[in-house]
Amino acid sequence: MTTFATASALVALLAAAPATAQTASQAELEVLVRAQAAEIAGLKARLDRLEAGQTASTSQVAPPSAAPATPPSTPTQLAQLDRPVVTSPYAPQLVPPGPAERDVARAREANEAGVTTEWGSGLPVFHSADGIYTFKPRGRILADVSSSFGSRDAARNITTTGMRALRLGIEGGVGTHFFYQFETDFSENEVDIVTAFIGWRDRIVPGLDYDVRAGHLFNDRAFEGSTGSDSTPFLERSTVSTAIIPQRGFYGIGIMPRLFWKSGHASLTVTGDRVDGNQAVSDSRTVLGRAHWNPLKSSTGVLHLGLWGFDEGLSSAATTLTRNTVIGGRFNGALRVSTGPLTGGTGTTGYGAELGGYLGPVWLMGEAGQRHARLDGGRPDFVSKAYSLSGGWFITGDLPPYNPRLGSFGQPRVLRPIFEGGPGAIELTARYDNLDYKDLATGGRGWAATLGANWYLNSFTRIQVNAIHWDTDNRAGAVTGADDGETVSARVAVTF
Repeated sequence: MTTFATASALVALLAAAPATAQTASQAELEVLVRAQAAEIAGLKARLDRLEAGQTASTSQVAPPSAAPATPPSTPTQLAQLDRPVVTSPYAPQLVPPGPAERDVARAREANEAGVTTEWGSGLPVFHSADGIYTFKPRGRILADVSSSFGSRDAARNITTTGMRALRLGIEGGVGTHFFYQFETDFSENEVDIVTAFIGWRDRIVPGLDYDVRAGHLFNDRAFEGSTGSDSTPFLERSTVSTAIIPQRGFYGIGIMPRLFWKSGHASLTVTGDRVDGNQAVSDSRTVLGRAHWNPLKSSTGVLHLGLWGFDEGLSSAATTLTRNTVIGGRFNGALRVSTGPLTGGTGTTGYGAELGGYLGPVWLMGEAGQRHARLDGGRPDFVSKAYSLSGGWFITGDLPPYNPRLGSFGQPRVLRPIFEGGPGAIELTARYDNLDYKDLATGGRGWAATLGANWYLNSFTRIQVNAIHWDTDNRAGAVTGADDGETVSARVAVTF
């Protein structure tokens, strides 16, 4: 109630008193006078509190027989006041607001800031009234189970479970240019900072945009290597993405400018170590670039071409280049292709190419790459080689979730989600991976053939199954010599 409204109500009551007295009996007049006197006293007290910046939550100014206070005139007072019902036949009969009335008043008061909310991918996106500020929580849950069998070594025939990703984070922006993102991963019983950056984006000319990110950055490298763990069509990325990689891994602290045009993009990344690197010595230095081009693009098809490469100078604390790369799934620690012990590294250089695309519900992608590890003592470079060929078919007619802006996979657009009575989207996949470390005397090799099925319940919830036949030949490690077998893995995933 405003001060003006309170004063007006007080004047109205004082003016009404003589007129009422002319028609009432003496006893009734006395009752009315007492009720009005109590009400006037309550109004004066409330006026004093309002002028002092206080809001009354209840009105208890008289015994049950007394008249009530003046009706509230703002949503706050309507929601908060719990007024008694008067009993005098000559006093105004004011009915307390009901629950629905109070709920509406509270909602109006809570939204005085004009904040709007929209729902997308399972979580709300908040917008300020002026449209300048946006904010949304984000995260992903990827729960896996894996069982291997058929190996000649019992240590590889195991069944395990694990959280491929368990992330929580936030993202937002200020205006049309400034944006930020932060995510923490809690999988494998560790707290790990993943993406954490601020950025600026703008348009140079129509059809040519850019953005610049600075912070802890995810690599833009290879097709599946640039695809998030929640969007890969298989439970694990290809050997090109897991083996032909900088020594620091998928993340590093640095800066990444990116340029976007109608048919492709290019990026350049300069980073040091990961966020949890060694601060006792200088960081390793990594320079990484990638570009993709869609020479053919329509509403139902795309041709994808991509090139990428990196060069890194290794820190004195990062000279060990030993690699044990997954070949039959992430959660079997005994099932790896190993380089054997490799120390004395001074730097690495890697490069690769991508060729693929989709037409209607069918997609294909081929990737290949090499990594040269520079060694001290005059030793020749150690060369790692990998390639993969993969494809998929959405038997429900949905389009592959290709992102033409980034040249990678994203979340699919499911045409008929099961939560709306449809079948969801069903995809059948296949892939062949090959990895060769045999350029090194202790290095191994391996290949894997995968058949998979993905059921997308909606655009952010999926169930995946992969059946993998793998073949390895390691020269070092717990299991050496030729070996083969099968792994069956499954995942339940939600991204929000």
